[in-house]
Amino acid sequence: MTEETRRDMRVLLVEDSPTTLATLVKLVERLDGCVPVPFLDPAALVADLPNVEFDIAVLDYRLPSHSGLELIDRLVASPRHADTLIVFVTAEDEPAVRLSAIEAGAIDFLRKPVDPVEFTARMRNLVRLRDAQIAMAGREAWLKREVEKATEELRAREEETIHRLSLAAGYKDNETAQHTERVALYSSAIARRMGLSEDFCRDLELAAPMHDIGKVGISEAVLLKRGKLDAAEIADMRRHARIGAEMLGGSKSELLRMAAIIAESHHEHYDGGGYPAGLSGEDIPLGGRIVAIADCFDALTTERPYKSAWPIAEAAAYIRSRAGSQFDPACVEAFVLASPEIFRICRNHRDEPRLSMRAVTAA
Repeated sequence: MTEETRRDMRVLLVEDSPTTLATLVKLVERLDGCVPVPFLDPAALVADLPNVEFDIAVLDYRLPSHSGLELIDRLVASPRHADTLIVFVTAEDEPAVRLSAIEAGAIDFLRKPVDPVEFTARMRNLVRLRDAQIAMAGREAWLKREVEKATEELRAREEETIHRLSLAAGYKDNETAQHTERVALYSSAIARRMGLSEDFCRDLELAAPMHDIGKVGISEAVLLKRGKLDAAEIADMRRHARIGAEMLGGSKSELLRMAAIIAESHHEHYDGGGYPAGLSGEDIPLGGRIVAIADCFDALTTERPYKSAWPIAEAAAYIRSRAGSQFDPACVEAFVLASPEIFRICRNHRDEPRLSMRAVTAA
């Protein structure tokens, strides 16, 4: 910050002697770009401290109602004034007093009676130091904004990557256009009812659409089969959980790492009867436990070539009946609490047919 652009430096002066205070005010006024902020009564300063603006504080040691050391404590504890440069003024020549002042937060000292030349020299040094502090704070604020901007841009690219990968996976499957969106919205609604952080809920909503990304590695004959799958086909279909985890795992992106975990674990059962690893209870990652309910509810309430859609109430009753066996009871409880929102999502996000791999091939 240059002299031309530097704002006025406000210097707090706390001194109970009117004569000494008047002298200090005049000395500050002679300093280029400095404005005195005088207080005779330390109690008045303490009462109005949140509203008093200053950069440098010159505090007398011996004051009525509050000592200089007590004022230092007040300034250091005040968020607005924690970075203030504090000068301690005392007639005492005892090392213990100065040590206490240093420990409390003072950075410089003046001895009474104050020498005008010494006062001016010290104030000029402190003004330069305060200017450097302000400039550094401005630089830090700029860097923080730049980091936040870069983080937001990176996050936007990650979100776009997830969205496009989800779309790509859907072209090979019979699932409709709204399936991944509904699962994402159901999942975030359940997570919020569980009292999870907003950051987790947002990440979950973004990562959940990737739960079936591994289906790109499953044969079309299995994916597009209209009838019931035989044992070999079921085993082949179940590979999609591992495939999805392998596709997304090891990424530096937190979102993709969460998506990998969900892809691998959303078919695990709370009682250990699921796949691919037979995990149970809280050994199943929380994201997988939540998405398991969202995915199942959507599968039940959505029409497929091989089945009709269940009524919403019947699908919800099924979810409740599977608490403790297929699903985490705590997640089911949150699902029940979120039911009004989940039912509204179900009604408002109807399926829009999308091209399947079969249609693309025919074309």
